[in-house]
Amino acid sequence: MVVKYRILSNTHIAKDIYEMCLSGNTEKITNSGQFINIQLDGFFLRRPISVCDITDDGLIIIYKILGDGTRYMSTLSAGDKLDAVTGLGNGFDIKKSGNKPLLIGGGVGVPPLYLLAKRLIAVGKTPSVILGFGCADEVFYKESFEALGCETVVTTVDGSMGVKGFVTDAVKGFDYDYIFTCGPPLMLKAVYDKTQTDGQFSFEERMACAIGACMGCTCRTKKGYKRLCKDGPVLSREEIIWE
Repeated sequence: MVVKYRILSNTHIAKDIYEMCLSGNTEKITNSGQFINIQLDGFFLRRPISVCDITDDGLIIIYKILGDGTRYMSTLSAGDKLDAVTGLGNGFDIKKSGNKPLLIGGGVGVPPLYLLAKRLIAVGKTPSVILGFGCADEVFYKESFEALGCETVVTTVDGSMGVKGFVTDAVKGFDYDYIFTCGPPLMLKAVYDKTQTDGQFSFEERMACAIGACMGCTCRTKKGYKRLCKDGPVLSREEIIWE
């Protein structure tokens, strides 16, 4: 479904990180962990960005300046319009969450966990959160998770805020019975190796079409080949093959 969104705000919230509030139709976004694919003027490929939250009249996305496309996004202002394919990906399945799920996010893997935390709380679960960043200047949404009532720990590689090290260095401090995690592949592999409980892993991947047509983000799983844009980006622990 293609939706024309109107930008309400585009705010710099951390080093190279922006929060964009959009007004428009969200009916196709049914699960946390889904994403939209944004068309930008002057760029051939759309940009896939995960949904951070659903509002009364639209949604919130958070993105990092990584190239020319996201740099262009950072120049957009309130009132500008965006064309986006919406409701993409499978998202997280909260019916498999256990009672004390642990949410682990790294960098731009943090945003989809915010809506996930809200929905887990709404069904009576008690999520805890680990947020991993490189340094204090990169940290965002710590207070937002705390405002939901989540026990929240921040890790930074340089030790400038919270626990020094990686997200896996903070896991042992939590009592949990399920894991939801989103972040770069190396972080996901480390979480997989350091934990034993069931869980769901949301993978970051370059996507050309984001609708499963180009097969560019296909990966091998124990349940056969899957397209991360359409059959993912969320995979269960038991189906992951690390290659």
